[in-house]
Amino acid sequence: MKFKDKVIWITGAASGIGEALAYQSVHYGAKLILSDIDETGLQGVCSKCVSLNAEVLFLPMDLSSRESIQNALPKALSEYGRVDVLINNGGISQRSLTWETSLEVDYKIMAINYFGAVILTKAVLPSMLEQGKGAIAVTSSINGIFGFPLRSAYAASKFAVIGFFETLGIELAEKRISVTVAMPGRVKTNISYHALTKDGLPQGKMDPGLAAGIPAEVCARKYLDAIYRGRRSVLIGGKELLMVYIRRFLPRLFFFLARKINPF
Repeated sequence: MKFKDKVIWITGAASGIGEALAYQSVHYGAKLILSDIDETGLQGVCSKCVSLNAEVLFLPMDLSSRESIQNALPKALSEYGRVDVLINNGGISQRSLTWETSLEVDYKIMAINYFGAVILTKAVLPSMLEQGKGAIAVTSSINGIFGFPLRSAYAASKFAVIGFFETLGIELAEKRISVTVAMPGRVKTNISYHALTKDGLPQGKMDPGLAAGIPAEVCARKYLDAIYRGRRSVLIGGKELLMVYIRRFLPRLFFFLARKINPF
């Protein structure tokens, strides 16, 4: 049981990768703090974890609200007295052309995906420094490595996440606090249902590419194993991960393919 009696705080835990992380964490023996803006979905996940004999704190939170995030920390610490592992997984995606996307959508995606993770990490970090150990993780994306059509704000937020948390990892290298950046490719979740269109409305449908992605359970297991090993980064996905290496070593081919591949 890799995380036996460790306190793991997971955001975006009501569905998708976050939900799978919660169940896998139970399997690994952890105590949980689960957060999401979707209180109904979150309650369902918490109930299932309790049925699996896990200790769970139900802690709804809005990652777009600094006040909501900062108000959540005292509740988390009062329940367990510490946070051993923080997984910044909550986020939102996008499906719209750059020039058609309202600035409100750009701001919202950056607020949730980037600033939400930064604010929560800065809130939790002092207690980790005081206890002299811990682990912090964040869910970026392969779109944090390369741009892709219909995802300008999403890619920008995920690029920013990598820059912040890689820097944090270097700064914490001597503090016994590891920082792991996960970069999933296509994972079969409902993220495309909630992806924002140009006017800020949910897309409301599953992308065929995501429907063919790896199961969220597989992603969660690889993600948690990377945190356990203290890895700085981990790529998770299927054949789409080839685009990471094509972008790095064959950039002209990458840009050709990026124009041809169905962005859905």
